[in-house]
Amino acid sequence: MAHPLQALRDVMAEHHIDAYLIPTADFHGSEYVGDYFACREYLSGFTGSAGTLLVFPHWAGLWTDGRYFLQAEEQLAGSGIRLMKQGQPGVPTIEAFLRASLQPGQTLAFDGRCVDARTGRRYHKLVREIGAKLNHQLDLVAEIWSQRPPLSAQPVWPLDEKYAGLSRREKLRQIRTAMTAQGADLLLLTTLEDIAWLLNLRGGDVACTPVFLSYLALTQEGGVLFANAAAFPAQVLDQLEADGITLRPYDGIYSYANRISPSQRVMLDTRRVNTTLLTSIPTGVPVLDRPNPTEGRKAIKNPVEIENMRQAHLADGVALTRFMYWLKTRAGKEPMTEISAAEHLEELRRASPLYLQPSFDPILAAGPHSAVVHYSATPASDAPITDQGFLLADTGGHYYTGTTDCTRTYALGPLTHHQKTCYTAVLRGNLNLADAVFPAGVTGSNLDWAARQPLWELGLDFNHGTGHGVGYLLSVHEGPQNIRWRSTGKETPLAPGMITSDEPGVYFDGDYGIRLENLVLCVEKETTPFGTFLGFEPLTLTPFDLDAVDPDQLTPKERTLLNTYHARVREAIAPHLPPEEAAWLQAATHPI
Repeated sequence: MAHPLQALRDVMAEHHIDAYLIPTADFHGSEYVGDYFACREYLSGFTGSAGTLLVFPHWAGLWTDGRYFLQAEEQLAGSGIRLMKQGQPGVPTIEAFLRASLQPGQTLAFDGRCVDARTGRRYHKLVREIGAKLNHQLDLVAEIWSQRPPLSAQPVWPLDEKYAGLSRREKLRQIRTAMTAQGADLLLLTTLEDIAWLLNLRGGDVACTPVFLSYLALTQEGGVLFANAAAFPAQVLDQLEADGITLRPYDGIYSYANRISPSQRVMLDTRRVNTTLLTSIPTGVPVLDRPNPTEGRKAIKNPVEIENMRQAHLADGVALTRFMYWLKTRAGKEPMTEISAAEHLEELRRASPLYLQPSFDPILAAGPHSAVVHYSATPASDAPITDQGFLLADTGGHYYTGTTDCTRTYALGPLTHHQKTCYTAVLRGNLNLADAVFPAGVTGSNLDWAARQPLWELGLDFNHGTGHGVGYLLSVHEGPQNIRWRSTGKETPLAPGMITSDEPGVYFDGDYGIRLENLVLCVEKETTPFGTFLGFEPLTLTPFDLDAVDPDQLTPKERTLLNTYHARVREAIAPHLPPEEAAWLQAATHPI
């Protein structure tokens, strides 16, 4: 059997395709995708969560971001696929590369179900301008992947109102009110997290993200949910029916869209719906391109969700602190590896009766592995954890009471002056961002400098965002807000109720990396004649490693911030620890 890349080129030739695009995506624009959608991984061998493969008959390239440069270099070695490092000098975007490489009369193709409509429009415009052609109806990977896994259909289950904070009926009322305000008769929702949030349902069709494959068409009178009926218990179907939602087959969304009447004004978000769905809507139907009205409401957690999230972080903090105690007292004294340490932390999390599953694949990275931003240990790479250097641990969990995401970098033995200087700079950035006070209307790009300034002063930086939103028992990476200095276009201001990560870092290829991450809740601080001012409340509750800190490099204010945070951790976590661990925590968080 031919190598998958050569097999793809063979079917490209059969279909007269000159360039074929394979994004990392499902039909819903999800960040993480199920096994059925792992086409880019199947063809390239690259396992990162983000990347786009572009294949020509005699050239192939994979575009990915700074989180994955080192990993992609390793996994693409010998594949014949060139790594295209997004955002780096001299590296063109995919569109710029196509503009320079695709010739008049040639054909670019992709599966339009896996490319969002806004991007699809840009490709259509690009090929028109160069006199080329586009075919967005080809799933060529399906023709060569004989052992392709089936579409997932894991059981769907209801999220009780005591966790969701609002009933399904109330959420539907709010969204219909938003539709009326926009003049929309029909709303098409395709983002899995938005559908799960709106219907107070969860599933298991995407690893580490408790959602279910579905589309939703909502009107003022009712709604149609397109999903696999086999995944729904009868009780859930009855509850949906009582709220005016009927179920139809998953792939029925396209024929439904094709029958939409020109008298209906359709509201959708072209950043979210896929190209095939948008082009299924008949010409003449008025389309209102608007952000999903669910997006902002989902991002601003309601009071019940906020209190639940505090409880989730308390349970998570107990597990993380017990893990730190175990690590600091046993590393170098008993055998452990990156994988076995991750398994131990998972065991500690499972001690909570409200724990469900990891919110992403754990990143336990020892020594040089810590310089790989999104390293994931495999049996082949699994490194021993000794009493030397750093261990970076970036992990999170889904609880009925919410979702967590925390990174700590632990000193396993004596550190160099350079290591302590870098750790302290990252810590200063974390503390300074968490302490920011800012007027309502400020966006993440306005605040990003607070986390980077201590690193910039040393001529250092990191090649990833500083903060991302976090969902409530949904995606651990949730928009619309973020914190980064490179603007990605129109930005969403931070608002009370939003939960965002604060995670500066620094990485030295082949040597070590440091990242420190807390989740913070945006809260209102005060209102003055100059406006309303906001700030952050820390949610994550586990110590920073004082063994890695150089106190002389902290300002007096930063020392106070660190001591205050550690006092908060002690007060919350110590009552839930065995006496020996509580005594250790007292010492590990001593004022400096």
